[in-house]
Amino acid sequence: MTTLDLTRSPEEFRANLEQWLEEHAPRSLWNTVSTPFHGHWGGRNTAFQTDDHRAWFETCLPLGLTAPGWPALHGGAGLSGEHVRIWKEELRARQIPLPLVGVGLTMIGPILLTEGNAAQQAEHIPQIIQGEIRWAQGYSEPNAGSDLASLKTKATEDGDDYIIEGQKVWTSHAEVSDWIFCLVRTSTEGKKQAGITFIIFDLKTPGITIRPIQLISGASPFCEVFFDKVRVPRSQVVGKVNEGWGVAKALLAHERTMVGESIAGGGARPVALQKYTLRAHAIETIGLNSSGQLDDPLLRDEIVRSEMEQRNMGLLIEQINEVISTGGHPGPESSILKIIGTELNQRRWELASRIAGASGIGWEGEQFSEVEHALARQWLRSRGNTIEGGSSEIQRNIVATRVLGLPRGK
Repeated sequence: MTTLDLTRSPEEFRANLEQWLEEHAPRSLWNTVSTPFHGHWGGRNTAFQTDDHRAWFETCLPLGLTAPGWPALHGGAGLSGEHVRIWKEELRARQIPLPLVGVGLTMIGPILLTEGNAAQQAEHIPQIIQGEIRWAQGYSEPNAGSDLASLKTKATEDGDDYIIEGQKVWTSHAEVSDWIFCLVRTSTEGKKQAGITFIIFDLKTPGITIRPIQLISGASPFCEVFFDKVRVPRSQVVGKVNEGWGVAKALLAHERTMVGESIAGGGARPVALQKYTLRAHAIETIGLNSSGQLDDPLLRDEIVRSEMEQRNMGLLIEQINEVISTGGHPGPESSILKIIGTELNQRRWELASRIAGASGIGWEGEQFSEVEHALARQWLRSRGNTIEGGSSEIQRNIVATRVLGLPRGK
C-alpha cells in the first residue's frame, strides 16, 4: 500500500497523493460532493453519514489531514499553502469529501490560533482537529443584524465569571452544536464597538435555551438562542475584554470567505440536487435541436455565463485560501467574495427555476418529481444568501471604504 509522504516537493506530493487516494479513499465517496461543506461535521451530536465516511475520517486523522494547514503541534499536518491547495484540488477533482468540515475549521479555529491564549489553544484546537466539538456562532440579534455593533446581549462581571443575559438569532446549527463563540456587551461607555467582548462557552451550560427557526423553504439550519443568567468563566474571553470587535471582524472575514466558497459550489443542497447542473437540466427539460444545441441562444449564453462565473469564482477562492492556509486572515477583500458568490448563486437558481418552467414551482403533489420539489425550495432558500453573513449592502460599503479607500458618507 502507498504511504503518503507530506514532506515531498509539491510536484512529487501530487503524484504521491493521486496514488494514495486511489488506494485509501473509499470508492463509495467518489463523485458524491458538490460543495466544500458536504461531509462529516463532527461533534457530540453528529453521527457519521456512513461507515465509509467514518473510515475516511479515521484514515486522514492520524496524518493531520482533517486540518492540513494547521500546526503539527496541535495535531494538524503542518502543510505549506501549496500542499494544502494540491490536497483540496485532488479531492475536488474526484468529488471526494473532506474528512472533516465545519466552522470549527473555517472560522473559530483560525481565530484561536492567532488570538487565543496558550491554554485556549491547547484545549480547543486538538478537539476541533479531532472532530470532537462542533461550534456555533453567536453574533446576530433581533435588533443587531447588519448593524452588529448594536448588540444588547450583556455580560456582567461576577468574581471570576461573567453572567450572560440576552438573545442571539440566525444561529446556524445551534441545536446540534456543542460550543458557541459569542459577542457580548461588557461596557456601554464610548463608541458601541468599544464595549464588545468575544467569549466562548459550552452550549450545555445551564440557562441556555435553543429554538429552531423555520424558513419559507420548508427547512432551516437556523436557531434562536436565549441566555438566562448563563455563568461563564472569565478565562474563556478570547483576546481582551472590551476589545472583541477586532476579533469579531477578523472572524467575519473568514465567514464571508466560507460563505462565498460554499455558495460558489452551489450552496448547501438537498440530496435530490447533489448532482444537479444547469446544462443537464436544460437538455433533459427542453431537449436539443437537430444540430445538437438548445434552440434558445440566449439560454445557451446564460448557462455558459453561469459556468464561467463559477470557474472564475473558484480562482478567486484559491487565492484567498492560499492566505488562510499559511496562517493569515482574509482581509476586507473577502467582502468581494461574499457579494459575488451569493449573487451568483441567486442567479443560478433563478435560471434553474426558469428552465423548469411551471414544474419549477411545484411544492407538493405526485405530479412533481423529487428534483422539482427540491428546485422550488432551493430557489426560495437562495433569496436569503445576500442577507445572511452580512447583507450585500453592508459588504459594498466595506469594499468602498476599506478596499477602494473611498470616503465615508456623512
